[in-house]
Amino acid sequence: MDVIKELAQRIARADVIAVLTGAGMSTESGIPDFRSENGIYAQEENVEYYLSEYYFEKDPVDFWRRFKRMFSLKLMGNFAPNDGHRFLRQLEEMGKKVTILTQNIDGLHKKAGSTNVIELHGTLQTATCPECGEKYDLAFINRHDVPRCERKAANGNQCNEILKPDVVLFGGLVPRIEEAFAAAAESDLLIAMGTSLEVAPVNQIPFYVATQSPGTYKVIINKTPTRMDDVFDLVIHGEIGETVAKVRSHMTGAS
Repeated sequence: MDVIKELAQRIARADVIAVLTGAGMSTESGIPDFRSENGIYAQEENVEYYLSEYYFEKDPVDFWRRFKRMFSLKLMGNFAPNDGHRFLRQLEEMGKKVTILTQNIDGLHKKAGSTNVIELHGTLQTATCPECGEKYDLAFINRHDVPRCERKAANGNQCNEILKPDVVLFGGLVPRIEEAFAAAAESDLLIAMGTSLEVAPVNQIPFYVATQSPGTYKVIINKTPTRMDDVFDLVIHGEIGETVAKVRSHMTGAS
């Protein structure tokens, strides 16, 4: 079977597409995989402790020092969407209803122009005041060693609460997870891209679709095999950029 041709045909026939993306989508933009040899786990000790809800509450000042170093926040604004991100935006432009369920926190799907993005693990692009709910962008976060809320109260006093990053910290709840499961099950086509499907609860989405929505065609595109490949109807092992370029050629009638 020509897997590229098959995927192109499935995309052409689908009206509603759900796309589950992981670190492999971001690495093609130059962002290290969290768990790769150049990632945070390899370079830092006790990552799950220092990036936890508990540690933010215990010592928010040191939390921010570590958080900024681990994620190199000064550099985050320099990363740009790659061909994989742009391909998903193009599917929307073709009239497909596309819902992106991403585990990535870099905000690149939104930068690429995708309009329906569920950021399951949150985003590095913003932080929010736990006290009053005021939201601040990455530029503001980067201007301050420890970003604090500057909102003025009715009495003229500044809030001054230490902001909390809009990422899911260890020990925190995954927002919109039920919405993600529902969107995947309601799709004609589910495409997993650049994910090893090792992190719960997101990695249960393909299983859920397989049992609850047998009419949904399931595809995985990943550089290496995963333990869940047999859950999918179509498996493609390769780079995302190269794969979508071939799919695009088939869809536009090129050889």
